[in-house]
Amino acid sequence: MNKKTYPSVLTIAGFDGSGGAGIQGDIKAISALGCFATSVLTALPVQNTTGVKSIYPIPVSAVQQQLDAILEDIYPDAIKIGMVHTCELVDVIAETLRQHPNIPVVFDPVMVATSGHQLINDETIAAIVEKLFPLADVITPNLDEASTLAQMKMETVEEMYRGGAIIQQLGVKHVLIKGGHLKTSRLTSLLFDDQGEVSEFHFEKFDTCNTHGSGCTLSSAIASYLAQGKSMREAVALAQDYVHQAIFHGKDVRIGRGNGPLNHFFNPQKLVIHEVVH
Repeated sequence: MNKKTYPSVLTIAGFDGSGGAGIQGDIKAISALGCFATSVLTALPVQNTTGVKSIYPIPVSAVQQQLDAILEDIYPDAIKIGMVHTCELVDVIAETLRQHPNIPVVFDPVMVATSGHQLINDETIAAIVEKLFPLADVITPNLDEASTLAQMKMETVEEMYRGGAIIQQLGVKHVLIKGGHLKTSRLTSLLFDDQGEVSEFHFEKFDTCNTHGSGCTLSSAIASYLAQGKSMREAVALAQDYVHQAIFHGKDVRIGRGNGPLNHFFNPQKLVIHEVVH
């Protein structure tokens, strides 16, 4: 009987044939950080680095079967949720999560793509807030998504503070508002924790359009560090540093004609080996 295993992270997300975001970007990030990646496909967007062309649904029953197959065999140490674009999917995922309350859940509420395309409708957003937010340990909206959730414009750090307090009232334990779209010389993100404290994170901004999949990568990295036993604040800090470096190491590389991908493998880690606890 094997007595060792790898920390595993399950990503529940959409497809990205261009390889930078979605399940492909998640698997790259999880693998690069020394965890074992499993996946459940929620949707088949047709997209490349210039944007989303169309979205084909995956049958809800197929999503449920995927979830059951993974959870009965390779039990995850953390779960990352990305694209959930219908109310029916919200119900299936929420019901499954309720059966596994001890798994840390990182939810990237994918509502607006980097290219500016809105990906889900208002009814689905309402269902996500009601049913998935209470089950998530942390959500990671960008400024556009945070503005939608707080129902207020966020264009400054001061507005991020006000908006984050509003979002926390939606029943979320931790909220990480990503400030990558701030019109400033540096990136500022804010982590609102379950103790009422706010932590600021600051990073240099790079002159590059290669940020496709940065949100997917960040949420997957947070899940990977949580799977390795890090605290929430430490996982968030380490994940943001990873994404910052992945952008830096890929900023001058041309892949595609639009928003290019990060360099997920600028410093790949070997799979972490843990002792199996019976």
